[in-house]
Amino acid sequence: MEMKLLKKGIKFNGKYYPCHYSSRKNNIKGNATIYIKSYEHLPSEAYSILQVENNSDIMTDYIERDRIRIPPTSQYFNRVEELANW
Repeated sequence: MEMKLLKKGIKFNGKYYPCHYSSRKNNIKGNATIYIKSYEHLPSEAYSILQVENNSDIMTDYIERDRIRIPPTSQYFNRVEELANW
């Protein structure tokens, strides 16, 4: 899986997903976060490699957008922090 972190979005294997970034200072566990702006789900490869969260419940019509938690040990952490403070 190829992932590129851009100023206003991310690309997975060439497909663009608009997002915004949040610094670790906004998270109790010290993780940086990527919030996807669309309701479109990320590719299944992203779910297996990254910490993607989506607590949608179709039975109760509760729909969330995907968000990715980036721990300080991740290779993407510094770039997400940089973009969050941009």
